[in-house]
Amino acid sequence: MAMSTPNPASSHAPGVYQPGQRVRVTQQVPRQTGGMTIAIEGTVVAYEQQKTGSWYAHSKDKKLWLDRLQLRKDDGEIVFVNLDQFSRVEGLQIGYAPDSHLTRDGRRT
Repeated sequence: MAMSTPNPASSHAPGVYQPGQRVRVTQQVPRQTGGMTIAIEGTVVAYEQQKTGSWYAHSKDKKLWLDRLQLRKDDGEIVFVNLDQFSRVEGLQIGYAPDSHLTRDGRRT
């Protein structure tokens, strides 16, 4: 399965994931026999794009870049979530409609 490579300058609109914002991240993991769905809820600590050690031609610094969302779960555990094409981030804070979803580029669906 091919992975997309985010453009570090424009993958997400600035300010989409604000520290203190409560979110639910749902990810689908493709498998040979069906998929697996994982959901994590927590408070945003930080969002950033980080390069990996993997080489990838024609990208910034010739590295593979990942969108990483750092969350603090209710029990205090810190979790780093790599966002990809199979990720959905839902805002859970007051002021967000319960059916409001954020796409990877920050648009509501």
